[in-house]
Amino acid sequence: MTAPLDPPKLGEPYLLTPGPLTTSYAVKEAMLRDWGSWDDDFRAMTRELRTRLLAMLGEGAGDFDCVPMQGSGTFAVEAMLASFIPRDGKALVLANGAYGKRSAQTMEYLGRDFVLVDKGDYLPPRGDEVAQILAEDPAITHVVAIHCETSSGILNPIEEISQATYAAGRKLLIDSMSAFGAIELKPSEIRYEALVSSANKCIEGVPGFGFVIARKAELEEAKGRSHSLSLDVHAQWANMEKTGQWRFTPPTHVVAAFLVALKAHEAEGGVAARGARYARNRDVMVAGMRELGFETLLKDRWLSPIIVTFFCPAHESFVFDRFYALMKDKGFIIYPGKLTVVDSFRVGCIGQMDEHVMRKVVEAAAASLKEMGVDDARPPAIALEERAKLAA
Repeated sequence: MTAPLDPPKLGEPYLLTPGPLTTSYAVKEAMLRDWGSWDDDFRAMTRELRTRLLAMLGEGAGDFDCVPMQGSGTFAVEAMLASFIPRDGKALVLANGAYGKRSAQTMEYLGRDFVLVDKGDYLPPRGDEVAQILAEDPAITHVVAIHCETSSGILNPIEEISQATYAAGRKLLIDSMSAFGAIELKPSEIRYEALVSSANKCIEGVPGFGFVIARKAELEEAKGRSHSLSLDVHAQWANMEKTGQWRFTPPTHVVAAFLVALKAHEAEGGVAARGARYARNRDVMVAGMRELGFETLLKDRWLSPIIVTFFCPAHESFVFDRFYALMKDKGFIIYPGKLTVVDSFRVGCIGQMDEHVMRKVVEAAAASLKEMGVDDARPPAIALEERAKLAA
């Protein structure tokens, strides 16, 4: 067992969310000075940011480049879809939660043709399904997949989705918003054209920009495709290559903080070590919550190390808003659920937290249940019936 990480220095609650998340004091401290967006020092920071992110890919990274984009992660997803799917292209969008559906909604706004496969809250899209759909619809040019669907916590089988996509001669775009930096996406092992993530996820920076990592050949082909001036990935990339600058005002303080987070990520041991800490967080927390009677939405096979969804107890005295407030009073901000059939809540495993913190989370949950007069945390029968679909 490793030594505990330092608690939040300012005394704020832990954010048990999939981003924004709890950051180190060093990351926060990096935002205390100002930077000139056109200055050589800041251009060097941008260059270092791009280089460090590409290095996380490992073998095959030389075929890719990194393009940071101002805004939230959703901005970066829209930028990727609009820049890499031609206006006369067609996408197969794989959804099993809110973020896959958001990609489909984005395609509607873009006026791009698409087919949506909605697996509901419980089931991952599988490679054989993808292969069948692609075989039946030759007009599909791209597949859009969510790496970790944080509305449920499912870690989707990206490798088999990739294999099916390229076996059919199509291209894969990955929303790895909540997974990149903790779960490997080596292009030498899993083929894809582009991925997106953001500063405030597994690299443990603060919100303010996302980034697109794409094959250079795809970046070249993206010229003129985007519907948007500010979300044009090719234009941003071309400008950075030419001048080293962002086209429009960059989030300078966020970039400075992100560099500190990137160095801490490397010092921890990179993607494998970061993912191992998160997995340990998940295992300790899930085991403790199950001892209290809580049930996870997903069986262990599909539990991601990013966030875990729990069913709300069936007990008549359990009210989520009250549980949320009690947990916050004890120093932990949890996340409401997004399931359509039964009530749930989510507990994030990422950020500046370790297994010591997760044990305290379980203790806080136990104390909160006691204060509410809930002596049985088991979910309603319908929740378990719905979960059984996953094994079907």
